Amino acid sequence: MPRFLSTDLADPESGMIRSKCRKKNPAMEVLHLENRNKGEVFSSPFPVCTCGYKGILSCPLISLTTVLVTTWEIILRDKPSCTRAYRRDTNETRAINCSDETISWDSRPDQNPALQIDRVAITHDGYYRCEVVTTHGHFYHGYHLTVLVPLKVTLFQLENGTIVCRAAAGKPAAQISWTPGGDCHTVEEPLGNDTVTVQSLCRWEDHRVFKVSCFVYHLTGNRNLSIEQNSVSNFSFCMKFSLYQRSYGRMKKECMENFTQG
Repeated sequence: MPRFLSTDLADPESGMIRSKCRKKNPAMEVLHLENRNKGEVFSSPFPVCTCGYKGILSCPLISLTTVLVTTWEIILRDKPSCTRAYRRDTNETRAINCSDETISWDSRPDQNPALQIDRVAITHDGYYRCEVVTTHGHFYHGYHLTVLVPLKVTLFQLENGTIVCRAAAGKPAAQISWTPGGDCHTVEEPLGNDTVTVQSLCRWEDHRVFKVSCFVYHLTGNRNLSIEQNSVSNFSFCMKFSLYQRSYGRMKKECMENFTQG
């Protein structure tokens, strides 16, 4: 049977500047929130947020006493634009084309107009824009939200001695390297939901190589796993010896039959 080493990638301590993440069920990762107004990427102090967390997107920092109307425009892929608005003078909220119930006001919009994503999912890739109309003018923040999916890494050997490093169901695709380098072949398998499984297969002809390591590079975190190369040599030797025994047994049986018949 193949021998497996396995690990899951996740970074539980992450978040976003002008945003927060509150832990629920870790399953995915959220990359960066981009200020489209100024071309800035908020990368400090919280550049990444694990999905399954609650994501909080903030509006421009403006005194609420001057706010007239706050509007969130949410543009998700393959969905109509959703608009959530709050009018201060009548204390009314309104939602247009908003079918995703996990996206809503974080609290009372008259006290905090931030938007919350109750459980970040891969379908929440998109553009989020908060516009605030005040007695002093219009202000807005735009966020381009990219969801990252952490992957599961396994390292195992096949019966023919080939060692396989697999980074399964990640977004984006992982990169894999080996130490020491060998005769390697890497393939990517798109899974149809924006995630990709990457698999690298390697062989080493040099019998002086006793231990090999697989390095997986991914935006949700880097990992490496190692396996003893001599276990592959021993396995190969055992297979050859077993084949020899079976072959020898057949030869001995045939000889005995021929001897008896003779």
